[in-house]
Amino acid sequence: MKIEQLKTRLQKDRPMTAITIRMPVDVVDDLKRVAPILGFSGYQALLKTYVGQGLRHDLERLDDDKVTALVSSLKKHGVTDDVINHALNDVAHG
Repeated sequence: MKIEQLKTRLQKDRPMTAITIRMPVDVVDDLKRVAPILGFSGYQALLKTYVGQGLRHDLERLDDDKVTALVSSLKKHGVTDDVINHALNDVAHG
């Protein structure tokens, strides 16, 4: 991630928006159970952390110029997004 993007992400007063997401009850229950153990004020803060970590990981992976160029080339040759995403996940997770 570029330095300017990181600085923006670290600002506490960034604009926020409310969203609605449907999740299985047992997942929300697990988030509620784990959040205080990990030092979070509530499950929503933990969920935002999980989303942020995953997003940063994917952005770093996709910001790599060679990877971006390869993905563009594969798309031009008709490789589907699903196949590309599976391949990127394979590489990222060994």
